[in-house]
Amino acid sequence: LSRLLHQGELFSQDLFLEHSEGAETLGFALPANRSSAWCQGVFVPNELFLTLGLVSLVENVLVVTAIIKNRNLHSPMYYFICCLAVSDMLVSVSNLVETLFMLLMEHGMLVLQTSIVRQMDNVIDMMICSSMVSSLSFLGAIAVDRYITIFYALRYHSIMTMQRAVIIIVGIWVTSTISSSIFIAYYKNNAVILCLIGFFLSMLILVVGLYIHMFSLARHHAKNISSLQKKRTVHQMTSMKGAVTLTILLGVFFMCWSPFFLHLTLIVTCPKNPFCTCFFNYFNLFLILIICNSVIDPLIYAFRSQELRKTLKDVVLCSCRGSCSQR
Repeated sequence: LSRLLHQGELFSQDLFLEHSEGAETLGFALPANRSSAWCQGVFVPNELFLTLGLVSLVENVLVVTAIIKNRNLHSPMYYFICCLAVSDMLVSVSNLVETLFMLLMEHGMLVLQTSIVRQMDNVIDMMICSSMVSSLSFLGAIAVDRYITIFYALRYHSIMTMQRAVIIIVGIWVTSTISSSIFIAYYKNNAVILCLIGFFLSMLILVVGLYIHMFSLARHHAKNISSLQKKRTVHQMTSMKGAVTLTILLGVFFMCWSPFFLHLTLIVTCPKNPFCTCFFNYFNLFLILIICNSVIDPLIYAFRSQELRKTLKDVVLCSCRGSCSQR
């Protein structure tokens, strides 16, 4: 998953050769026809990884801080969004650590044993995989939360209690950590990769199915609400706004992560096919898209939520002034 071991080709031919078998299993083997321009892939400088990682980290830290600071945002949905931001932070931190080590090793400022590089690579891969699993899970949790808000408005606070929200959050993090550890430990097993792909597709089907039902029935209900139920209308409009926000988040997630899952699919279906091996050389570009997802998400939160946007401005201003009063 990560670039750390493959950077070994630049600073240690022995290291690259030692890991070439595992890289080929993952689908990183270089195609025989290196002269083909398409098969050369796209060069992505480490400085770009570093810049995007820093921007993403700062943005998501601001989002988490704003949600913690503003009591009006202390609701299950915003707690799920907060965890989604933490998932994005995992990508940012893993990318920053990986890029810094690669730059130091590339310039000969840091020399590490093969076993240490392997362990670091596994930790970074686990963080990226955990981020993917938790992000999809929290998108699903937000979808279910919006569904309950719209169709079970009167019972929402009894169904989605803070205690249940905390249980869901803890369950997702524990499951994400365990599943990502298993995936990294048995990445050579195609069944494990297929399980990961299946999880991605099943979560997409679940969320899309909920939203088709949500938008169709909400539109039908909106036509039948009388003026005596104006308060409920306002509530439903707010809930639908949250649903639209999640739809945008889901669309961005799919666009940014789908090339990576296509990469995994090709590893299972055609690891030695010339076309597939050429496609594998664009892996760094897929990583850039994943990092871009963690950069874009906070912008969506701020654009869609006036309350969060206002709190973010307060947090930024307080940070610039060096002191902050309690809200």
